[in-house]
Amino acid sequence: MADTPFLGRFVWYELITTDMKAAEAFYSEVVGWTVAPFPGAAQPYDLWHRAGNVPIGGVMKVPEGVNWPPHWVMYVGVPKIEDAVTRIERLGGKTLSEVINVPTVGRLRVMLDPQGGMFAIYEPSSMPTTSEADAEVGDIAWRELYTTDAQAAMSFYTELFGWRPTEAFDMGPMGQYYMFGRQFPLGGMMTKTGEMAHLPTFWGLYFRVPDVDAGAERVKAHGGKVLNGPMEVPGGDRILQCMDTQGAAFSLYQRKG
Repeated sequence: MADTPFLGRFVWYELITTDMKAAEAFYSEVVGWTVAPFPGAAQPYDLWHRAGNVPIGGVMKVPEGVNWPPHWVMYVGVPKIEDAVTRIERLGGKTLSEVINVPTVGRLRVMLDPQGGMFAIYEPSSMPTTSEADAEVGDIAWRELYTTDAQAAMSFYTELFGWRPTEAFDMGPMGQYYMFGRQFPLGGMMTKTGEMAHLPTFWGLYFRVPDVDAGAERVKAHGGKVLNGPMEVPGGDRILQCMDTQGAAFSLYQRKG
């Protein structure tokens, strides 16, 4: 699979939930997004927009007959779906869905990494003309993988997408935290502790807000739960880990300064 600037780029984020309208009201208040229908969708599908009317993701209902809890999915760009699937399977990953064609938009497929972490790959109908940029307020600012073997996961994703390991730091009883990036830092990976063993392997998403303390109050005021924080992380940024009103996990992120 040819290495292109689009390969490995984070391109979309999607909430799969049990109540679209309730979720839309919650995130609009907590993160500040606006919502608009996706024109021509075969089933109800709405778009999240940050300030400037910039689309960053979508929301849809859990498909009928599918026993999934509410959750967020991240989409990673690939030049060609078939080549990406071949490489994922060679590296020990699996397919979780058929190829889904979205007219005029592109093709996508949901996958599992070798430790069971879910992600989606996306081949656009036409390559984006905008350059990759660091997160603005309202964007996804960090992606965090909780897995059974962080070093193996890092090897999988760096070989698959060309992500670049950056640095690791010791979190004491939590173990090592491994970070990765492209032109700038993008996320981290850690091996689940014994206390987290009951949790599935999953990617957590951090939404950038101006103030996580105010964000915590908005989460609670609108029916969500604060699970951990607000707290400062190495480097001076501050985070807050939460659950929305339908049970999907998410986090808020505030830049230092």
